[in-house]
Amino acid sequence: MVIDYLSLHHVQICIPKGKEEKAKQFYIETLGFMEIEKPEALKKNGGFWLKGANIELHIGTEDTIVPGKRHPAFEINNLNEVRAYLEKRGITIHEETPIEGLQRFTFFDPFCNRIEFLSRIAKPDS
Repeated sequence: MVIDYLSLHHVQICIPKGKEEKAKQFYIETLGFMEIEKPEALKKNGGFWLKGANIELHIGTEDTIVPGKRHPAFEINNLNEVRAYLEKRGITIHEETPIEGLQRFTFFDPFCNRIEFLSRIAKPDS
């Protein structure tokens, strides 16, 4: 059996219950996502949904948030400018183990969710 994947539909991360407004400040104002309508049937669960480019990021709520290695990774075009922008906003950047063909770094949102930004490195012409 071969699974015929089409694309990544969405990623969900979680924040503590009742912290939606603080999370919106970070994800909308700092990271530039746009809020999209969450289905009516799911609104009772708390949280909210966002979109950036063709990526949906769902912010859910939980009683306990445990930091870990799990994370969404977003490929962006202007990695160095974004790094400088985040550092100016007081966000600590963590250098990651180099991977051939990629530049990348991670940081944490205000709720200990790890986020990776990466950019492909153009191969020099032979």
